[in-house]
Amino acid sequence: MVTVSRTTVAVVGGGPAGVVLGLLLARAGIAVRVVEKHDDFNRDFRGDTVHASTIRLLDELGLGERFAALPQSRLDDFSLPMPDGSRLLLGDFSRLRPPYDHVAMVPQWDLLDLLVTAAREEPSFDISMGLAATGTIEENGVVTGVHLRPYRGAGEPEELRADVVIACDGRDSVLRAAAGLHPRSSPVPFDTWWFRLPRRPGDATTALVPAFSGTDVLLSFPRPDYHQVAYFAPKGADAALRAEGLEAFRARVARLRPDFADRVDTIESMDDVHVLDVRMDRLTRWWRPGLLCIGDAAHAMSPAGGVGINLAVQDAVATAAVLAPALQRGLRGAALDRTLARVQRRRTPPAVAIQTAQAVLHRVVFERAFAGGLQSGPPKLPVLLARWVPPVRGLYARGIAFGPLPEHAPAWARR
Repeated sequence: MVTVSRTTVAVVGGGPAGVVLGLLLARAGIAVRVVEKHDDFNRDFRGDTVHASTIRLLDELGLGERFAALPQSRLDDFSLPMPDGSRLLLGDFSRLRPPYDHVAMVPQWDLLDLLVTAAREEPSFDISMGLAATGTIEENGVVTGVHLRPYRGAGEPEELRADVVIACDGRDSVLRAAAGLHPRSSPVPFDTWWFRLPRRPGDATTALVPAFSGTDVLLSFPRPDYHQVAYFAPKGADAALRAEGLEAFRARVARLRPDFADRVDTIESMDDVHVLDVRMDRLTRWWRPGLLCIGDAAHAMSPAGGVGINLAVQDAVATAAVLAPALQRGLRGAALDRTLARVQRRRTPPAVAIQTAQAVLHRVVFERAFAGGLQSGPPKLPVLLARWVPPVRGLYARGIAFGPLPEHAPAWARR
């Protein structure tokens, strides 16, 4: 037996883009159903950076107090280590206007729970957990719904029919592949190993400082109870590094961050180290009749800059801003397709700008580091600008905190 159901907008993927889009559409009175394949949001080492553009959006949606109550830490500046052991302040968030003068570090599951709770206050919102999309339903070349089935265990399949399907199912998007949309990839020189180390009294709590030693690169983010640490390894080096063993990896971390030497033994096995196969790609066309891809399904981002979540959220806001009025006016067919194309036209420039900046970072930082070229210090031009032209520190901070073309909540979605 196949269950058949219907909604106006089917959103596949319960990450930040999908849940924000569901909330906004529901506040416009649009019937929307979000489908998430996992039973809950509790997964480690997902993107946890909430940039100032997203914090401002939450305030506009009337969710600022709820967000402020979540357990979180904050990044107030970005510094670079210098060869003499000093640190150069590169991005100074204090130059931004409060309260949007920092980047918050919040467990993604807490943020998603907050957004879903707010969305459930709207009668036209629905969310289904534990259901995975297996493909699209098409009629006469138009996507009219999605095939669903339980992600784990047995259960009846379902056909979810919708006027519009939004693919928010990530960089391995099932719907994107089913629709015949293929991203164009750019080379990335590294993969990322994520792990945790405990925080101790006296540890820095608000600064983001990378560490370089030999050909090794490490970055740590202060969290309320621990440090979230990223070790950057040359692309494809995972098996070789794991073969070196646990003690060798602990030694790498201690060499990069001597202040962590007293706690590397808390990495009990290499199972505590989680590898991310880093990709950077982008669709040349984000939509087909009846279907739109946003977030990582449209443009997988490098972790350089930690902007993936926030770019996906901005995609969701732009989508809701043009899609909700179109659906309220009863647009269908080619007129609705033009609405989907508008989203791509608006959101492609910031995606291109960020990926271009990330590609530059890959070349001048990571490729140089893996070749041993950072022993004499970081690239000279940004260092000179930050040291002798202080307003540049504010420009760097604004670029990180807001990015290009940050979106505002539509008036009808504000509370």
